[in-house]
Order: sequence, then C-alpha cells, then structure tokens
Amino acid sequence: MKKTVLIVGLGLIGGSMAKAIRANTDYRILGHDISEKVLSDARFLGDIDDIADEAGLAQADIVLVALYPVPTVEYILKNIGSFKKGCVIVDLCGVKQYVCDRVAAEARAHGVQFVGGHPMSGREFSGYEYAKDDLFAGASMILVPNAGSSEDAVCEMEQFFTRLGFGRVVRTTAEQHDRMIAFTSQLAHVVSSAYIKSPEALLHSGYSAGSYKDLTRVARLNEQMWTELFLRNAGPLVREIDEIMAHLKEYRDAIAEGREDDLRRLLKEGRERKERVG
Repeated sequence: MKKTVLIVGLGLIGGSMAKAIRANTDYRILGHDISEKVLSDARFLGDIDDIADEAGLAQADIVLVALYPVPTVEYILKNIGSFKKGCVIVDLCGVKQYVCDRVAAEARAHGVQFVGGHPMSGREFSGYEYAKDDLFAGASMILVPNAGSSEDAVCEMEQFFTRLGFGRVVRTTAEQHDRMIAFTSQLAHVVSSAYIKSPEALLHSGYSAGSYKDLTRVARLNEQMWTELFLRNAGPLVREIDEIMAHLKEYRDAIAEGREDDLRRLLKEGRERKERVG
C-alpha cells in the first residue's frame, strides 16, 4: 500500500522535503503550514496532494516536522494522541537534545516512533519559494535514535532519506550532534554576523573578493530561527565562542606586538590544521 507522508511546516526545508519526496517516490503527501498561501501554492504546484486536517494526522505513516525547536515540541506533544499508531515522526530541527529530551518518552508512551533528524543542507534564504527538489542531493542526513525509536524505525528512515537523494545517513547521539553543530554551523553564523558589523563593511564595494563573500554569506540569516537554535544549544555554542575568542586574541596580540615568528607559527598551524581536517 502506498505510504502517506505528512510534512508540518513548508518552509525551505519542509518544502524541499515535499519536492524531493514527489520527485523520488510515489508516496501521498499531506502538508500543514500556518500560511494559507503556502499551502495553496504547494498544492497548485503538485508538491502536496492535500492539506492535512485532523484525519490526516491519523493517516500518516511518516510525519516530518520542519518547524523551529519550540514549535516542534509543542506541535508533537499537542497531537501525540492523534497520530497513527506505529507511525514514524522525525523532527528536522537544527538542535537535538532540546527536542529529544521532551518528545522521546511521550512518543513511546503513545505507541509512535520518534527519531531525531537534521538534514545537513540549506541556503541563505528561507521560505517555501526557495525550496528545491535537489536541495539534499549528496548531503548528509543525521539521525538520532533515542528512547522513543526502535531499530526498525531508524532503519526505515535510513532507507527513506537515502531514497530522497541524501548521500550519507549518519547515526549519532543528541549530545554529540549538538556539540558538533555548535562548531560546524552555529559558530560560523555567529562569526559571520559579527564580522559584517565592522564600519568598513559599508565601504567594501570595489575592495572585496571571494574571501569576503565566503565569510559573510551566512550573515543573511533568519534571525528568529537562529535565535531559537542558539539559545537551545547555549552550552556547546558558548564553549565554541570562547575557543575562537582565545585564538583570535593570540593573533591579535602577535600582530599588535609585531611578533613575526609567532604570527607565522599561528598561520602555519591554521593552514596545517585545515589541510589535515579538509
């Protein structure tokens, strides 16, 4: 029997999931979003088959929740008794400990499977209008098994996301995920946002090239979403900010004091580290 997938939140990630599912499977797709226009557009374009109602929750075999962390938890807990028994719920938030700690036990108690998830792909733009069916092509999909998920459910989701075009599915813990994401993603957004605040940024035209564009690209962010993500992962992120501030001070002091050998050593260490880690 053809499976039914419910996607909650048709922004960049949820909309791209809908398009990828449509392009790579024959599944029935239901959509839920607070925007009537987004739902209408998604239905008109064929990205969803229907708009989810109360009955739709009980029909879905797979539920993908693509909301910010707090609304994700609120939505799942509010509707936990309405989902189809045995269905698999995957949240697509950028933090995992916050969500898993609040959802896993309730999912198990209500006979549904909950798997934490995080697609490692995105754009500097947000919203359904920027969704793409190949946004996840070749990307990593992180899955976080927990007390609310069985081995069968996790294996099913590995196969599902591979089918959507992900190049790799990684299993990890919520703690490991949040620690790594603080470094690989969240810190980069903090640094980019801080860097662009230099008064010289207003005068950069004609003086900038690739390095400026690379470092400032993600400063064009969704401040509401990233505020939630940063605050729900405050511990690991603050540790990474402290780490980079300590290293920046090393460079700052070597430059201010004219210590050529020390500066050369610092730059060499950075180059060698990049060559080693890729």
